[in-house]
Amino acid sequence: MIAYETRLGKIHISEEYLQKLIGQTVTSCFGVVGMAPGNSVQKVLGLFAKTPDVKRGIVIKGDADNINIELHIIVSYGININAIAQSIVNKVQYTVTEATGIKVNKVTVKVDGIKE
Repeated sequence: MIAYETRLGKIHISEEYLQKLIGQTVTSCFGVVGMAPGNSVQKVLGLFAKTPDVKRGIVIKGDADNINIELHIIVSYGININAIAQSIVNKVQYTVTEATGIKVNKVTVKVDGIKE
């Protein structure tokens, strides 16, 4: 959970909210087919899930000053991966900053698969 103080009071932002926000932003980008598990816990939980989860493949580290985001994605075959990654980085940084006011220090996009 990320918490920071403003002149109006204390704001708490859960990691789950950030994961959903980022997941919906990433999956709406052109060329992204889905998300891949980012760590072993997500892999195990993915085995038991009946539907794809937008929170899968997102690892968030940091505090209220700035955060680092690691994304594991699956892309569509024949699409320029560099263009997709740059689009995702820009869109995620903008969306998170606009929705929460937290500065995104770094977004790392890892392509874990390609689907036709």
